[in-house]
Parts: sequence; C-alpha cells; structure tokens
Amino acid sequence: MPKSAIRKVTGAEISQPLHSDRNRLWTASFILAVIAVFILGVISLVTGVYDIQGQADGKDMFFITRVPRTAALMLTGAAMSISGLVMQLITQNRLVEPTTTGTIEWAGLGLIFVYLVFPAPSLVLRMTGAIVFSFAGTMIFFLFLRRVKLRSSLIVPIIGMMLGAVISAVSTFVGLVFQMTQNIETWFAGSFAPVQAGRYEYLWLIVVITFFIFIYADRLTLAGLGEDVATSLGANYNKIVIRGTGLISFAVGIVAAVIGNLPFLGLIIPNIVSMYRGDDLRSNLPWVSVLGMGTVTLCDILSRTIIMPFEVPVSLILGSVGSVIFIVIILRQRKQR
Repeated sequence: MPKSAIRKVTGAEISQPLHSDRNRLWTASFILAVIAVFILGVISLVTGVYDIQGQADGKDMFFITRVPRTAALMLTGAAMSISGLVMQLITQNRLVEPTTTGTIEWAGLGLIFVYLVFPAPSLVLRMTGAIVFSFAGTMIFFLFLRRVKLRSSLIVPIIGMMLGAVISAVSTFVGLVFQMTQNIETWFAGSFAPVQAGRYEYLWLIVVITFFIFIYADRLTLAGLGEDVATSLGANYNKIVIRGTGLISFAVGIVAAVIGNLPFLGLIIPNIVSMYRGDDLRSNLPWVSVLGMGTVTLCDILSRTIIMPFEVPVSLILGSVGSVIFIVIILRQRKQR
C-alpha cells in the first residue's frame, strides 16, 4: 500500500497519494507544453500582413496590435478552457461547456440588451450585461436539468444547444427589429482582428478569476462527485454550484464582450486533460490553461495565414475542429458502454 497524505476538504478528510505523478506540476511533459506555447506566442508576434520591420511606425504597431492580440489569445484560451472544465465538474458531464449549455448565447443576448438601453455602451457596460445574462442563463439551465430525469449524458448538451438556439434566435429577431444585425454578426464572428491596445485590457481580469478557481478547486472537485456525496462530506452543494457558476459567467462574459463567440474550446481541452490526468481540478488547472492558450494561438495563426492578406475568423477553425472532436468523444463514450 502506498503512503497517503490526508488533506482536509470542506471539513472532510480525503486520502490522496503522497507521491503521485498526476499531482506534480513541473514534469517534463508540462515544461515541453509551456515551451511549445511560448514558441507559438513568438510566432504570433511576428505573423501579420503589416511589415513591422520595414515601416517607420513598425515598433508602435507592434505594441499597439501584435502584443495585445497575443496576450488576448493567451487569456481567452485559458478562460474558455477553465470555464469548460469547471462546468463539466458541476454538471458531471464530459460533453458540457459554455457553447453547449447556451451560456455564450445568453451572453450575446446580454450584449444586445445593453445596446438597446445604451446607444453607445462602453466596454464595461457590455461586459456587465454579458456577465449578468450568462449567469442567469446558466442557472436556468441547471434548474431545468434538476427538474428533468436524464437517461443519457447526451441529453444534457442537446438540451443546452436547443436552449442556446432559442436564445440565439431571440437575439437575431431583436437585432433585426432594432437594426442591430451588424453588432450580432460581429459578435458571432469570434475574431481577434479588432483587438488592440485599449480594447483588451479587461481580459486581464481572467487572471483573477483563475486565482479564485484555484483557491476554490477542492470544493468544485467535491461538487463533481455529486450532490449526495458533497452533502455527506459536509459541503453546501448549492452554494458551491452558485459560486462556480458565477466564476464561469464572469469569464465567459468578459470573453463575449471583448472577443465574441469561441465554440467548443471548453469542450476539447478539458476532455483531453481529464482523459490522461483524471478529474482533480487543482492539478488539472495549469494543464488546461496552457493547452487552451496553445490551441487558440495556433488557430489564430492559421486564421491569419490561410488566405493572407485576409483573415478567417478563429471561431470558424475552432468550430470545425471542435465539432469533429465532439463527435469522437460521443463515439468513444458509446464504445466504452
């Protein structure tokens, strides 16, 4: 029997291996992943149509556009991946993430609502509307799941996507009625092209959200064991779910207001990490963050080079790759059964 360390989690004692490779962070594979993401970041900084070396204002353009865009890629990738990981723990479903629960569509509806109330809203107002609506929509989704008896895990994302389609249709209708279709189309594009200095700084709040998720990781992992287990161990399951949903909504709202819709990112990365490392949120969080950064950065580099000098929206590449991986995960679960 291996030695074990006893760690207190919300008043309960849970045994864990004292020397476990899964709990070690700076392993050779993790260091290689960090190096790979760093290289992708450097490639992102030097990729673009504008000649930053041959123009007189090249240095200024480098810090106005390239650096903010690369930073936004990293922060957005981490935010959406972490949101998907937390949401999968709360719902106990591998096929759940902000774009398969309607959360991102609710955030879009919040943006439309803000544009209706304030003709020229600031970025803070857009973020606030997206955060409030995404939180309300996610809670509605959770309440709906509690009232419906599910016989298959596939029903959960199907319900979420149906709910998201309804909310998206409402947003489109409101946009057509009030002549706001341009705002909706920009949001659905999910592109990093408009990112520049002065328009992305709020994404740094994602670092704060990640810190709080890391602090709250044990309780969120406990919630992933189910309401009965969490309650028997002395945890307040409903409070954990509400706080976890609040953190998810905050991250998704910021990304929706600044960048737009990025589908399937929160589905791909957490499933790959959990497949090899299990479901411990605290030990998986760095991996999910790093792989999320790398995935979004790679997709953005491809979006800038496929039809250069034009760009393909990152959401198009993520949606294409993510939909294929989504089908593979479904088939894999079916094969295991």
